[in-house]
Amino acid sequence: LSQLPGWSARPDGSIVVATGNDDALGLYTCTPYNSYGTAGESQPTRVLLKDPPAFTVRPKEEYFQEVGRELVIPCAAHGDPPPTITWLKVGSAGPSGAQVDGNSSLVFRPLVKEQHGTWECTAANQVASVRTATSVHVLGTSPHAVTNVSVLPLLLAANVSWEPGFDGGYFQRFSVWYTPLAKHPHRAHHDWVSLSVPVGAQHLLVENLQPDTSYQFSVLAQNKLGSGPFSQIVTSVPRGFPVTTVPPEPPAMTMRVFLSPPQALTANETVRGVLLQWEPPAQFSVALSGYALELRQDKGGWEVLDRSIPGTNTQVLVPGLIKDAFYEFRLVAFAGSYISDPSNTVNVSTAGMEVYPSRTQLPELLPQPVLAGVIGGICFLSVAVIFSTMAACIMNRRRATRIQKRRQGRSWLPAL
Repeated sequence: LSQLPGWSARPDGSIVVATGNDDALGLYTCTPYNSYGTAGESQPTRVLLKDPPAFTVRPKEEYFQEVGRELVIPCAAHGDPPPTITWLKVGSAGPSGAQVDGNSSLVFRPLVKEQHGTWECTAANQVASVRTATSVHVLGTSPHAVTNVSVLPLLLAANVSWEPGFDGGYFQRFSVWYTPLAKHPHRAHHDWVSLSVPVGAQHLLVENLQPDTSYQFSVLAQNKLGSGPFSQIVTSVPRGFPVTTVPPEPPAMTMRVFLSPPQALTANETVRGVLLQWEPPAQFSVALSGYALELRQDKGGWEVLDRSIPGTNTQVLVPGLIKDAFYEFRLVAFAGSYISDPSNTVNVSTAGMEVYPSRTQLPELLPQPVLAGVIGGICFLSVAVIFSTMAACIMNRRRATRIQKRRQGRSWLPAL
């Protein structure tokens, strides 16, 4: 063994080959012996060199596809003996509904919301197994449940935090739901209270709770397609006031923010474009910051057309939409960092309009510099037209006079 680099023998008689190569190929026998001799050698065993699996085609790190469409994710490997390719959704114990075709590719036909997540492709043979992972994002669905919900108990309050799930391809909002645990076992039903979460936040302070009372908390995500599933329920007990002879200060009162959507959105065609009118939200506990106008064309995705409409306005003009198209409009209201639900949707069918607007315009007078420029341009064109007309008339009169004089001169000549 000393003549073979990387070869060694263990005390139990096993041979260790650090690096397998052609030197290790062949038949091997083992002969045990002691001071009395040996009973003979073992049956021969053959050492063969095989190749572990290696990927020849790896899936991409991420795939994005609309729900209901087809998605094919390739995965291929080679080895000796040829490896077997299997696919598995990470964290899923039940059937996934996906299929594997003859090329070992993962096929979703059609793609459903539940297939969103991480998928692993494993190549295995008698030598070893290797795996690679990819993430599948299913677009056009309601949000997925939030994860890692935690509740930090505070004095007569609780701080709820979480990690957002996938938003389904649309903007998502969150709300925190909580309820005290029933003190009477026969009353199984509880009234849950929901609090809206400011846009972009991943935590919320829930105040004015009862001390030394168990509360249950859950988080709900919503987008324009609907609500996702509730998160797991977390139980926590807010802390009470410490025992002291000095009366504690009363807890600070928090203001509940109410912001209902804009009302009675209507659309009317005018000579300048489509005029949208609405009523302000029926309920809002803080001053309105403004409105945002959203539209979508021919049942496509919603887009923000104008996000800077002042809160004092109740109408906006949308000029020159694309000809022969179908539009839907809706409004959302802003109040600080809060955003309302969308208003009712109005439909507009255009005809004869050629140009898509670069921005919306409010139905007010144009600014003075712009108005002066427009009036000046119109006056200049008018004067140019008048002078051109007068010049043409003078030239026509002179030409007619010359022709008349020529005719009169010919009539005076004696007949031959």
